Amino acid sequence: MNTLLIRFAIRHAGVVVVLAVLILIFGIYRVGSIPLDVFPEFSPNQVVIQTEAPGLSATLVETLITQPLENVLAGVKDVERIRSNSIPGLSVVTVVFNEASDLFRNRQLVGERLPLAALPGGMGPAQITPFASAASTVLGAGLTSQKLDLMHLRGLVDGTVRPHLLAIPGVADVNVFGGRVEQWQVQIDPARLTRSGFSIDDVLAATRRATGVRGAGFIEDSNQRVVVVSHGQPSAPEQLGAALLGERGGAFVYLRDVANVVAAPAPSISSAAINGEPGIYLSVQGQYGANTMAVTLAIERALRDLKPLLDSSGVTLYPALFRPANFIGTAIENVQHDIMIGLVLVVLVLFLFLFNWRTACISTAAIPLSLFAALIVLDRFGVSLNVMVLGGLAIALGEVVDDAIIDTENIYRRLRENRLLAEPRSVQAVVFDASMEVRSSVVYATFIVALVFVPLLTLGGVAGKLFSPLGYAYIAAILASLVVALTVTPAMCLLLLANAPLPEADPKPVALFKRGYLATLARLERWPMLTMAATLVVLVAGMALLPLFSGEFIPPLKEGHYILHMTAVPGTSEQESLRLGQRVAYAVRAVPGVKSVAQWVGRAQNGA
Repeated sequence: MNTLLIRFAIRHAGVVVVLAVLILIFGIYRVGSIPLDVFPEFSPNQVVIQTEAPGLSATLVETLITQPLENVLAGVKDVERIRSNSIPGLSVVTVVFNEASDLFRNRQLVGERLPLAALPGGMGPAQITPFASAASTVLGAGLTSQKLDLMHLRGLVDGTVRPHLLAIPGVADVNVFGGRVEQWQVQIDPARLTRSGFSIDDVLAATRRATGVRGAGFIEDSNQRVVVVSHGQPSAPEQLGAALLGERGGAFVYLRDVANVVAAPAPSISSAAINGEPGIYLSVQGQYGANTMAVTLAIERALRDLKPLLDSSGVTLYPALFRPANFIGTAIENVQHDIMIGLVLVVLVLFLFLFNWRTACISTAAIPLSLFAALIVLDRFGVSLNVMVLGGLAIALGEVVDDAIIDTENIYRRLRENRLLAEPRSVQAVVFDASMEVRSSVVYATFIVALVFVPLLTLGGVAGKLFSPLGYAYIAAILASLVVALTVTPAMCLLLLANAPLPEADPKPVALFKRGYLATLARLERWPMLTMAATLVVLVAGMALLPLFSGEFIPPLKEGHYILHMTAVPGTSEQESLRLGQRVAYAVRAVPGVKSVAQWVGRAQNGA
């Protein structure tokens, strides 16, 4: 197979080079459409169910909601384990499935079981959280206002901003922290209620009658059917207060007679502050498999569309309090920087040792060809361009050029020797024989290097999902470099070196290096056992130092975002938490380079 490849590449050198250029162009084109993410999808195969339980303690949440849900979900197919968390007012049940099972089917099976759980009236419903990615937050934004109070600011967010962002493809959910949710509240006065002779149940029944939406049916005669539409629902708290409670002593009693009916904020479960000022924090969650960079840009366009409305309402927008896309851009820039350094170093080293710009260009061409070919293959298998993939390509950067250098140097040497013969052979034959001489070493070395990363692909769980893309990227780049060395490199050598000037003597740096190498080799050959013993000592010493190195699941990543967590005494109020956070925010903002500080307390409704 290798012989056929090399023979075809030499016989059709022009065609091979043109195909290589087309692959390079196609790879550059495809890179623009490959999904860009911070990390691979490393979350386990799981489904999370959240159930709101207003007013219940953690013990009651566990007894009345969490346990019934666990009981009905225990028999779902491919379930490995179920874990739960019951806190005041909220139940969170996480169902972990076998990694080989289909995640979409798992969500369907869980959804079918949820109605079977007998939950108390007024609790729930139990809801499956949105299908978000592992590193789900794609953007964090904040809003503050000197004109609107927190209740009206929250109404603007819930009625306009959040629906606008949810309409963006790739957005799974928008978690809202802070603000005050507006409610129509019937605030009962116990003394007035007692004097009226009615009970709390009567007030509840009257409120339901006044606010319920009911169909009125239709009227039908011999010619037509007319649908009756009722318009009796109140449109303001004052109208709800005018709802009839009943009759006592010949007088009608209304809701406003026994209670204050007002629009007021609901009991809050979260608060937020932006740069120490009370406001609202929006955490936008990306869908599973969504392109983080593309979704981020779409969200930012949507926020720019909303800015005139926000400005006219006296709202200040902070559009990028947390932006993971910055990390993606930094990682890509770093890899581009590394590739440029690698190209320069390769060209410099080849030129110094061969003193021939043609050989430098031939060997250097293997770097972009191998990397872009690897990206094309990874894209075909649905692998996104993330930090781990970029890391694999960066590690492979120094390896992908090796095969091409070996082939190019041997062809260069054989062509130079061929010209010194009395009857030189054909250039095609020399190039073919020179490539075949190093074929075995190139193939074996490439597969050995690729096999080093195979154990990385056998990791299971979260570690496997996180690090396997690095291994796939590295192996794909190494194998692509092998194909380049067997096809493109001989073809380019034939086209560029056939009629090029080839000096008879070695360049001065090479000659000097050879003299030093031969002298050192001669000395080592006199003491083979001592050489092997010294090598063994170095190997053992290196292995002995391994326990001294610290182990980390993920290496330090300096993406420029800082998340500060504060833990207070359990039961600390929102206002006290905000007060403490404000003091910390002022201290953090005093640090040079800090642009903004966001704080949120509590949780969002069915938040991630």
